[in-house]
Amino acid sequence: MSFQTGHIGLNVTDLDKSKEFYQRVFGFTVAGESQQDERRYAFLAQDGTLVLTLWQQSAGRFAAALPGLHHLSFQVADLAAVREAEAVIKEIGATLHHDGVVPHGEGASSGGLFFEDPDGIRLEIYAPDGAGDRPAPTSGAPTCGFF
Repeated sequence: MSFQTGHIGLNVTDLDKSKEFYQRVFGFTVAGESQQDERRYAFLAQDGTLVLTLWQQSAGRFAAALPGLHHLSFQVADLAAVREAEAVIKEIGATLHHDGVVPHGEGASSGGLFFEDPDGIRLEIYAPDGAGDRPAPTSGAPTCGFF
């Protein structure tokens, strides 16, 4: 038996705000949605494939100290694509950690951005190489563990 991640479902506080964020930063398209007051959701896709579902059924901010999701990571082809996402993240004023693109660890060539969505859910966009010429923000542990 073999498993592959299908799609990720996230609880959000404001569907419209989150939907706009994920469309702007990731370029996802809306594949389906419900605007019913008690059952608001959006299905977001890339190239016709469902990637993310947003469910407006929570309040407050993401609680990193509680069991559950640590962060959600997306790989892109190269550092240029990471830089494109970085420009959008800065433009919309999202919380960005480590002041931009960083390698995953000392001597690693992979790296990317660590940031938050409108509800504080921690996200990463990374490329498999091209970031190794920058200093890592931490040593001896994964960069993604320290945001």
